[in-house]
Amino acid sequence: MDEAVGLLEGELASRTLADPVTEDVWFAFLSFGRRLFQVPDTPDADGLLFQYGTYMFDGPATFMLDLTRQFEVSDSDGDHDHYVQVHCELRYGLTPALEALGSFNSWFFHDAGGDLDEWAQGLSERAAWTAIHGLKPTEIRVYREQV
Repeated sequence: MDEAVGLLEGELASRTLADPVTEDVWFAFLSFGRRLFQVPDTPDADGLLFQYGTYMFDGPATFMLDLTRQFEVSDSDGDHDHYVQVHCELRYGLTPALEALGSFNSWFFHDAGGDLDEWAQGLSERAAWTAIHGLKPTEIRVYREQV
């Protein structure tokens, strides 16, 4: 888990071009999402999150797509301690079309019995995907945080 940011950055470097579009980053994230990590044997200990919306976190309103992998971390007794999230945040210039997409989020958990490819396919069938898959982000930020 400590290597997760480096692994995601490696996927991005090996699978995207110098000037990637959203779809390039998405495929790199899915490749990272297929990697198995040692996590506690508890429900929802390893999950992927696809979320987007218009936000004003640190400046003017920006449309953002946040691809996140979340890992549960347990204490020495095996009880939940915290989560570690590895984000791949894509930012775009705000346009009326992007703002009109509103906000959305969808989780996938490796232990929930679903299929990662089916989850990804369902997301790519959303109308929002048509609007963003070919866009070039103005910024791509990869970081880790404890929550």
